[in-house]
Amino acid sequence: MPTTTAAQKRAQAKVEYDAFLADCPSRQLLDRISDKWVALTLAALGGDAAAGGTGNDGPRALRYSELSRQLAGVSQKMLTQTLRSLERDGLLTRTVTPTVPVTVTYELTDLGISLRELLRNVKTWAEAHMDEVLTHRREYDVRTA
Repeated sequence: MPTTTAAQKRAQAKVEYDAFLADCPSRQLLDRISDKWVALTLAALGGDAAAGGTGNDGPRALRYSELSRQLAGVSQKMLTQTLRSLERDGLLTRTVTPTVPVTVTYELTDLGISLRELLRNVKTWAEAHMDEVLTHRREYDVRTA
């Protein structure tokens, strides 16, 4: 029986990723990236939420307080958890600059930018079709009441 190297095992596992299987690690990733705070954080770091911006300003580094202001309604705990999980997954980098006080900024990685592009389309779709969805919800609620 031939020995399989770690790289060969990883390559084989990659071929076998199937989110329909209960124990597939891609399910955890899908769960993470389908979270609203992840999508909005990536959008903010991608320049979509720039005050007065066109939404096409491009990726930028932001401080925690800037992100918190842009993500209306996010709690400190949720933003911290979201940033840590995105850093762990390699979607953003956290840079600490030794100033007084210490400056911490967050910026998308190339991997984060590629995901942000996909999520930007979902966000745009949601904004464009919200009126239709609200109409369908009202109709459904009337039918099922």
